[in-house]
Amino acid sequence: MLNITEEKTISTDICIIGAGPVGLFAVFEAGLLKMRCHLVDALPQIGGQLSEIYPKKPIYDIPGYPEVLAQDLVNNLEQQIAPFHPSFTLGERVEELERLEDDSFRLQTNEGTEIYCKVVVIAGGLGCFEPRKPAIENLETYEGKGIHYIVKNPERYRGKKLVLAGGGDSALDWTLYLAELAEELTLVHRGSTFRGAPDSAAKVMALADQNKINLRLNANVTSIIGNGHLNACILSDNEKNTEVINTDYFIPLFGLSPKLGPIADWNLNLDKNAIAVHTEDYSTNIPGIYAIGDINTYPGKLKLILCGFHEAALMSHSAYRIVSGGKKPSFKYTTVNGVQTF
Repeated sequence: MLNITEEKTISTDICIIGAGPVGLFAVFEAGLLKMRCHLVDALPQIGGQLSEIYPKKPIYDIPGYPEVLAQDLVNNLEQQIAPFHPSFTLGERVEELERLEDDSFRLQTNEGTEIYCKVVVIAGGLGCFEPRKPAIENLETYEGKGIHYIVKNPERYRGKKLVLAGGGDSALDWTLYLAELAEELTLVHRGSTFRGAPDSAAKVMALADQNKINLRLNANVTSIIGNGHLNACILSDNEKNTEVINTDYFIPLFGLSPKLGPIADWNLNLDKNAIAVHTEDYSTNIPGIYAIGDINTYPGKLKLILCGFHEAALMSHSAYRIVSGGKKPSFKYTTVNGVQTF
């Protein structure tokens, strides 16, 4: 069970920005050295791209797994790090990073959460994911006032009228889940067939056949109506017919695109949209800040999950010297020492 905290002030040894597979494995490597970790991710769940974009995609290059589904890998990593009791802030983006007088760090998220730590590890994959937004006039006016791009708290939608848009796994999965909570749910998709998992698509079609949801295929939300809060969505189909649907919330689920985001303003050495690191420990040009996984770059870099795991291991041994005040880590193989928890 994840320790997802709602505390606004957190103190830890290492703050890991990014809860994708490499960030999760970094918790394991840090835990072996008795270091506490807190992870922050802008997505509402752990797993990064694996969970958000292709949870059912098979992965073939993880050692010991001839084939493993992306979400199963995330689930296994969650189980692997559980003995070290990491804490998480999800659905928030780190906006500010400040170095304090004692060389520790203070980070602040867009929701005002503050994290104090001795080491910062950036494991943000391809960067901070931002939602792909539909081209609708005045869309930004109602963001947070009836328009959401991520389902952070499903209970918010209990007993409400919802319009969801999209045809991928995320749209299908949330339709199946929220149909049980909403007073009325309409799924709008511009195509006639879905891109998501066939089983999920079949279940959504069954809900529509049972009149448990409203399904509008070959249609788009083209405009919105509101007065301080969203009141309705206007749909247009391929025949240019329009329909007004009264709703409390409109949730476009068109996927996410990666952006470097606020990290670009932290005075790190950058090479295009990646952070340059030293390969002996994947440290950046700022002492105490490391970058691992797809977000870093160095000569010979390969953007593979297994390479990120290797980087996490070397990073942790270097970070230990900072957290411990200069002590050298006493490394023992887990086959000999087991997993010693806190």
